[in-house]
Parts: sequence; structure tokens; C-alpha cells
Amino acid sequence: MARRTEWPGDSADSSRAEPALPPQDPAERARAICLRLLTGTPRTRKQLADALHKREVPAEVAEEVLSRFEDVGLIDDAAFADAWVESRHHGRGLARRALARELRTKGVDATLIDEAVGRLDADQEEATARELVARKLRATRGLDRDRRLRRLAGMLARKGYPEGMALRVVKRALEEEGEDTEDLDDTAF
Repeated sequence: MARRTEWPGDSADSSRAEPALPPQDPAERARAICLRLLTGTPRTRKQLADALHKREVPAEVAEEVLSRFEDVGLIDDAAFADAWVESRHHGRGLARRALARELRTKGVDATLIDEAVGRLDADQEEATARELVARKLRATRGLDRDRRLRRLAGMLARKGYPEGMALRVVKRALEEEGEDTEDLDDTAF
């Protein structure tokens, strides 16, 4: 039988689950929940409100705690949206449309989304699309031109790029490789 190493504070029946906390003030409990959630990663006000609701914190207490956290700068949806756009555009190559969709699901206000996504200009978005296509281009060699076009443009479409831009970027990349794209129109999808 294997022996278990006992650590200070451990007992034979302890588990790795969260320890049962004694009943406490709902506001104190709400603050503890929010602080724990904010420790790992930034969160939006809506994400924290949903977590408090799920843990049955009274709505008026949750509102009070969330407002206080906002006042002291622990919750900042505008900064969250800016950081999200920066991270997901450069890390995953997502376009403005996909970024806006993700921020909406996180509960960010529409005006904050517009401001954050608006910081990406069309030239920056197209440059990222060209980089994505350049990375995937080699993997499509050996396929016929139309299949390559569909795969590459489809990859961009899944990342939220507009169809016209996706086709233009892919056609240019194929032309640079020596593919004949004369007979392709902009509705080749």
C-alpha cells in the first residue's frame, strides 16, 4: 500500500476541491469570488456578473461589488477589449469582424467594441491576411489552383476576413507563385 505524504493542514479525508467556507457576508463572498477570478486573467464586468449570479450572490450585492471594482480599476472593459484585440489579432490573425464577435460574447459594450476594433486599420488587417496566406501556401502545393484558392480563402473567411479581401490576397499570392489567375473573377468561392 502506497503511503501518502501528509502536509501541514492535511487530514486523511481532505480533498483537492475548494475548501468549504463558513457562511459569510454576501458582499465579502462576492469580493472573494471576483478577486479569485481576476487573479488568473482579466475578465469583463459581464463575465464577473455571470459568475456571481451562478454562485447565487444577490443581484444588488453583486452590482455594488462590481461597481466598486470598476471604480478602483480592477474591472475595465475598455482596457480588456483593447488587450483582446491586440492579442487575438497578432496571435491568431483574427480580423475585425471575428474580434467584434468574440468581444460581444464576452459582454463588452458595443461602443467599446467599435473603439477597440477600430484601432485596426484596413492596411494592417490586409497585411495580417497576407502573412496568414504565406504561411499556409506551401501546404497547398500540389493541389489544383481552384482547390488552393478555396482552402486559402476559406481559412481567411473563418478568421473573419471579408470575402473580397480574402480573394484579392489569395489571388495575389498565387500569382506570385506563378499560378495563372487571369480567368478567376472575384466570386470564385
